[in-house]
Amino acid sequence: MKFDNIKSKFPIFKQKIKGKPLIYLDSANSSQKPKVVIDEMSRFYETEFSNVGRSVHTLAVKATNKFEETRDIVKSYVNAQYREEIIFTKGATEAINLVASTYGEKFIKEGDEILVTELEHHSNYVPWHYLRKKKGAVIKFASVNENGEIDIDEFKKQITEKTKMIAFTHISNVTGTIMPIKKVTDLAKSKNIPVLIDGTQGAPHSVLDVQDLGCDFYAISCHKMYGPNGLGILYAKKKWVDDLPPYQGGGGMINEVKKDEITYADSPNKFEAGTMQTAEVVAFAKSIKFIQDFGIKNIEKHESQILEYGLEKLRKDNSVKIIGNPKNRASIISFTIKGIHPHDIATILDDDGVAIRAGHHCCQILHDKLGIPASARASIGVYNSKEDIDILSESIKKCKKVFQI
Repeated sequence: MKFDNIKSKFPIFKQKIKGKPLIYLDSANSSQKPKVVIDEMSRFYETEFSNVGRSVHTLAVKATNKFEETRDIVKSYVNAQYREEIIFTKGATEAINLVASTYGEKFIKEGDEILVTELEHHSNYVPWHYLRKKKGAVIKFASVNENGEIDIDEFKKQITEKTKMIAFTHISNVTGTIMPIKKVTDLAKSKNIPVLIDGTQGAPHSVLDVQDLGCDFYAISCHKMYGPNGLGILYAKKKWVDDLPPYQGGGGMINEVKKDEITYADSPNKFEAGTMQTAEVVAFAKSIKFIQDFGIKNIEKHESQILEYGLEKLRKDNSVKIIGNPKNRASIISFTIKGIHPHDIATILDDDGVAIRAGHHCCQILHDKLGIPASARASIGVYNSKEDIDILSESIKKCKKVFQI
């Protein structure tokens, strides 16, 4: 099977952690980088580096062409209609802030409502909170049930004539819940409400077709897609990139600057102020090719098999409580062990070379709803195997032994 030797493509797996092979189960936090991506960043810095869109010398032209080639590759990968709909940002967090700031500035007034869910990462709540403080907007929360799912009928009841934005995650970074995006976007379209999707966990694990999803905005975190850190992507429908004001001011986003007037560049430049992350953007093209070489549907199937194996394995342990039981789930298993703090779980697992995350995972609202301060989270990437889950399970047994449970 093509995934059998996949760890050999990631240099980091050559090392040992405390004398043990690295078992990396923290891809929902950040994925590891394949050698082709690392090599591309080095190659670009060594042979083609220049700032983009500024000069006409050979290196500048090469760098600009590579940068814009990646935009076209992303456009194709997410099936956007226009290349102007692809905006490079510092990350998914900045992508969401960009929308909240610009859309909020132009369209949100006191009393207008923004509908989110209790599943949201702080990055898809705090920017809307700023609007609440600045403009008197109202934030409404669609509740989750005990399985970690949203009831679409209850969701519908939260929508009023004052609802001006619906923003929610594609896949929960705590429960792994896959949201019914098309049901929500169909509902939103019928009421002429724009929809923003936080695709941070969705983009690495799912077939991505923004036209089919019907969303107005989709935020991507490239470092979770086996790509470089410090880079994100905002897909925004052309009607919005044409209509929204700039997010930041500086070089690259202007048309003309006079003492008494400034005119702005067209999208995407209008939203890409200052020096861009040229090497990261260029290398991200290799990340997409890496995913395409394996096939996103094959990756989905592979990760689903590991996920189901992991759920089955951990459910056999009565002291392990898995967070959520959604019907449609992807790549994430969050859990608690009675009598052991999640930070202690993660520390003991690390002694066995097993890397997981512990904490509230930037989802305090959901953890408050669940009545727990924190959880441990094992998240699956393309490089994981059933053997990794076996080692995780044995390490959990060791953890219980330490605490005499």
